Amino acid sequence: MRVPSRSSGPRSGPAAPSASITSPAVAGPPRAGPSPGGPAVPDLAAYRAAVAELLVEIGALADPGSATARQALVDDRLRDPVVAAVLDATPAGLVAARETLLLELARYQPSGRSAVRDLTGLVRCYLLSRIDLMWWRDVPAFATDAQVRDSPDLVDLEWLRRRDLARFRYREEPTSRVGRALRAADRRLRPYAAPDTAGVRSRRTRREVVALLNDVAREFASAAPAGTPPLWVTSLVRSAEEQYRRRRLGHPVPLPGAHCLGWAVDVELDWYGRFGAREVLAGILRDRQEAGEVNVVDAGSVWHVCPAPSTRARLRRAYEVELGA
Repeated sequence: MRVPSRSSGPRSGPAAPSASITSPAVAGPPRAGPSPGGPAVPDLAAYRAAVAELLVEIGALADPGSATARQALVDDRLRDPVVAAVLDATPAGLVAARETLLLELARYQPSGRSAVRDLTGLVRCYLLSRIDLMWWRDVPAFATDAQVRDSPDLVDLEWLRRRDLARFRYREEPTSRVGRALRAADRRLRPYAAPDTAGVRSRRTRREVVALLNDVAREFASAAPAGTPPLWVTSLVRSAEEQYRRRRLGHPVPLPGAHCLGWAVDVELDWYGRFGAREVLAGILRDRQEAGEVNVVDAGSVWHVCPAPSTRARLRRAYEVELGA
């Protein structure tokens, strides 16, 4: 069943989890048009185009000797009114966003642990993920793993999977030495049976995200070549505590990020190239972004997906209708 109606409708404000830390308070998510007497809504198509142009310029300055020129370029481009409008609408604001990105660029080190493969990927992921924060800026972040585990705003995917209510696949990250050894052995024996990812740290996510993933999974299953595995999810909710752990391991994950708010997921892309289905899934996600349903960030082998606030009410209805919960 397709999630009904992509047309715009009233946008309800996101409810805050009961056990969480609060992001800096700013105005609520932008409406479908400008508010009387208020600032104009940022132009996301123009913002994405400006980011794409910047990425081309960053690619030309990727060598170590161009660090100073690269920093100056980024500092200049982030002052562009089209870019500044989005960054200024995030909780941290324009100045903090610019300083954070410049710092990340200065200390970036390539890591085989991360899907972000180079400086271009770092800038892409950071700037495009600011759209998520602009959209969901009033939502508190989950500070600890315990808050993720205990939040009534999240559901456990294992409960849904056992009842055949999740149309997508995932697997948990092994936490014990034995579990990691078994996973490594399985990869050696069946190297292409599953994406080469660690797995989800937490199985919990928002009900609206379940509805979105189920809807994308159905569309992908109907459009992909025969024999293509179902949609594979590689990451769900992450607490700020988990994000800091990932950074210590060499993952340049942005802080804050929509994963900490419960409104972002990562889905596998590159693995589907083996089945001739990578561009099918990429096209589905791009179409939904073009329709204003989601924000999509190419993070390398996986793509980051965040639903727009305008879809929240109908995704929740779809979840309740389909899953009866």
